[in-house]
Amino acid sequence: MAELLGRPPQGDFEVVVRRAGGEPVVIRNAALLDDGTPMPTRFWLVDPALRAAVGRLEAAGGVRRAEAEVDPAALAAAHDRYRDERDASLAPDHWGPRPSGGVGGTRTGVKCLHAHYAWYLAGGDDPVGAWVDARLRDPSSDATRHRICADSVPRGTTVDNRGER
Repeated sequence: MAELLGRPPQGDFEVVVRRAGGEPVVIRNAALLDDGTPMPTRFWLVDPALRAAVGRLEAAGGVRRAEAEVDPAALAAAHDRYRDERDASLAPDHWGPRPSGGVGGTRTGVKCLHAHYAWYLAGGDDPVGAWVDARLRDPSSDATRHRICADSVPRGTTVDNRGER
């Protein structure tokens, strides 16, 4: 996992989406890092080809386009669901710092297409993740050559297994 992240993991995680061959695609992070630091980004896209394709979409103005094209009420509701799922993973007696915000740690709008897409692939009801997925599968999109990447990932079929560092 350290190779996929570009650094050693700093907290617990689970691989929740894999390619058919077993390669990790999405991890679910613990709400707190090992040192107690809040981790607002619950789902992390670790597949190199998909990260690159989503990065190209972001570089082409994808964040602004997604914000303009996705219903703001649906996006706000997605942030709430994401926050609630992440916060529910904290112990009921947790008294220290807590992660804040919704997808990617933001409370409103779109901050990171990667975080939205990771949650969508893990089965999250995320309109921005669905928007990204449609762009990656669209033959007229800039990401056309990466369509095979998106097509080979089984959405919503999570695999719960302890992440190895």
